[in-house]
Amino acid sequence: MSHPPYPPQSSVVLRTLAGGKLGVWPLVFTVLSAAAPLTVVASGATTGWAVTGVTGIPIGYISVALALSLFVVGFVAMSRRISNAGAFYTYVARGLGRPFGVATAFVAVLAYNAMQIGCVGGFGYIAVDYLKQQGIIALPWWLIALLGIGIVGVLGVSRIDLNGKVLAVLLIAEIVVSMILAVAQVLHPAGAAVTYTTLNPSSLASSEGGTVQAIAFAGFVGIEGTAVFSEEAKDPRRTVARATFIALFLIGALYSFCSWALSVATGPDQIVARATAEGPDLTFNLAAPYVGAFIVNLGHLLLITSLFAAMLAFHHCTARYFYSLGREEVFPRFLGTTAPRSKAPLGGSLAQTGLAAAIIALYATAGWDPLTQLFFWLTVLGGFGVLAMMVLTSAAIVRFFNQVPGRERDNAWRTVFAPSLAFMVLGWIGWETATDFARLLGVSPGHPAATLLPLSFLAAAAAGLLWSGWLALCRPHVYQVIGRGAETALATLDPATHRAAVRR
Repeated sequence: MSHPPYPPQSSVVLRTLAGGKLGVWPLVFTVLSAAAPLTVVASGATTGWAVTGVTGIPIGYISVALALSLFVVGFVAMSRRISNAGAFYTYVARGLGRPFGVATAFVAVLAYNAMQIGCVGGFGYIAVDYLKQQGIIALPWWLIALLGIGIVGVLGVSRIDLNGKVLAVLLIAEIVVSMILAVAQVLHPAGAAVTYTTLNPSSLASSEGGTVQAIAFAGFVGIEGTAVFSEEAKDPRRTVARATFIALFLIGALYSFCSWALSVATGPDQIVARATAEGPDLTFNLAAPYVGAFIVNLGHLLLITSLFAAMLAFHHCTARYFYSLGREEVFPRFLGTTAPRSKAPLGGSLAQTGLAAAIIALYATAGWDPLTQLFFWLTVLGGFGVLAMMVLTSAAIVRFFNQVPGRERDNAWRTVFAPSLAFMVLGWIGWETATDFARLLGVSPGHPAATLLPLSFLAAAAAGLLWSGWLALCRPHVYQVIGRGAETALATLDPATHRAAVRR
């Protein structure tokens, strides 16, 4: 098999991320920022009560955390074998084959861009509303959104450890205020009695139980991002595993405790009615008499920074998917370049920034609603895409370890049973999400968005399959190293490495 000439060594430097920059806690802060804890507690939980009418939102968060713990077992076992910024794309390519890997890549690009751009819309809308309420200035939402995109774009090409520090400050403030509000609510229960009704698993046995878990799952999107940063982590075999489990435990505990606290403060018999009537303000209204105006105002401000942190975290994820695909030349090679000094994914970051700005301009020109049609719809869409990739990755993990020799294969819990259970449980949640998509969007069953949005992933996957076929026919040297990640770039230093990668 013939191959194109190897590029000069300088180009390899411009295609390699900065290794050894992220320890366990910076990685935890980065992925937790994508989850946007305060936004989920204030908006996600109250929306869950309002949409389903089921009181068991807190137990829904616990059940989803347990389901994801099954997924994470196999996920981190895979991360110890494969260190690649492509994460889901790479795992599926190595487990189920290159065509499915490229299809997953197309789904990942759509899903993470939807999450990031959706958060941009929410950031613009909530920031403008806050400035207006404070009597500071009245601005169009899209102007604030574009400003946020610009700041994120600058940080996106900066050192990843600097970004980790920014996200750590924002996230710690977010968690502290969330806990202050929740503790105040628990200390002042409705009827002077703390109740645990909303933690009863029987509430998930209703016909709405699947919808509850679909809504709860959306709050966890982002924790899988640890693997995306594996090439930049210190000792990735250990760092990624520890950070993933810590992030899952922290976010599961925070969501379940804070949502339970809301039900304690209102009483379980009133939580649905009050969540429907007051929405995201419920979190602040219940605690306001006990924590003072400063904490409440700070909480409203942190809602804005929560969305900004999520914007930044999802920008990093999306840029690294672009980078991974550009490095392997599945996408244009420019996307695989890195900044000379920071070693951040330059091409991927610029592409994501440009796409986000274009979508915001489209929404502003068309006059579409930034809160419902941008923030809410796109984040629901993105969450569904991530869920679908988790299901496919669970199958890929089982098949990957069934084919490779080594000690990992002997641990059946990590390589067979846990990912198989994750495939079934997450697959069920995915089915419930797909069949109830209209309700999750807040539209009537016949609304075009309820059909077109989830079908967009089928279209993306089909496009990926067709693209992989074209690569196999017209660019076989690219097709053969799909999913090989850093091996593809480093092969330019040692052609023998490239030939070995092709044979594997």
